[in-house]
Amino acid sequence: MPHIAINPEMAPGTPGLFQYRPETGRPLAELAETLLRNPHSLSRADRELIATYVSARNESKFCYSTHREVSGAQYDEGRLLVDKVMNDPDSAPISEKLKKLLKIAAAVQQSGNAVTEEMVTNARNAGATDTEIHDTVLIAAAFCMFNRYCDGLGAYTPEDPEAYVGMAQMILTGGYRMCVTGH
Repeated sequence: MPHIAINPEMAPGTPGLFQYRPETGRPLAELAETLLRNPHSLSRADRELIATYVSARNESKFCYSTHREVSGAQYDEGRLLVDKVMNDPDSAPISEKLKKLLKIAAAVQQSGNAVTEEMVTNARNAGATDTEIHDTVLIAAAFCMFNRYCDGLGAYTPEDPEAYVGMAQMILTGGYRMCVTGH
């Protein structure tokens, strides 16, 4: 049950909250767009995977379910790869660089102070650039905020898994800016 009255015609989850208060929703959607979709040395799928991983660790059903679909839709291996990473990132068939970045993201999910110099060095040694390390920390921190925003207001979370497939397709087609307008 949502903690605030939201028009039931608005989107579920975080997009509904963006639509409820567009003056805060626009910059938040822009942040998501910049972090997850703008040109970058990390693929969109990898950046979405970081968001998914943090959302899973935060037990944020809406964000986890949505970004799991967005990430999976962008990998050749699909959601199967995403699920392998969620179950055991160390044995998942992803690059060592991404494994090290996920360790940093997991540390940020606990506390920014949990990120160690050793983690950063390991990521660099696996080929991560300073920009990739920066953006991993920012994606993890932003998704802690997005997760808490959505869950803290009790935003509507669909039970039907197919709802997340549809939301993922809207994001893949229209980006995060459309979350504020609903189209």
